[in-house]
Amino acid sequence: MVRTSAGILVFRRRESGAEVLLGHMGGPIWENRDQGAWSVPKGEYTPEESAWKAARREFREELGMDPPAGRFESLGSARQSGGKVVTVWAVPGEIDPRSMVPGTFTMEWPKGSGRIREFPELDRVAWFDMDRASRRILPAQRVFLERLSDLLEADPGEWD
Repeated sequence: MVRTSAGILVFRRRESGAEVLLGHMGGPIWENRDQGAWSVPKGEYTPEESAWKAARREFREELGMDPPAGRFESLGSARQSGGKVVTVWAVPGEIDPRSMVPGTFTMEWPKGSGRIREFPELDRVAWFDMDRASRRILPAQRVFLERLSDLLEADPGEWD
């Protein structure tokens, strides 16, 4: 069975161009990484839940807030290197990264120790211009940045 995730990519316009809100993946595996360690806020779901409902739920779970109200536009799906299929929507909005209250997950750490520890799903969120976002986001998710750029270029006035 194919694993699936869904998420929401919040963006905003600046004079210098679009910026996107990305989350740095939490936990000890990602703590000392920067390039390729940022993600669209997203999470897994099962066939009993729609991708759209999962995207909204996961946004709330990972950031501790509702996604911005606004026009959501599908950025489609992409398969990540591990085989998971990720589906993403974009929405314009303003979010203060300091207002994030991350959800948590548990895992055995250090691996093999028998100790179960709790970690934030995302340990921080930040706004990035498209060039910086492209360098920091998981490589398999760059396609969502490209699709958003195409969308904004095709109808620049629609998103103001």
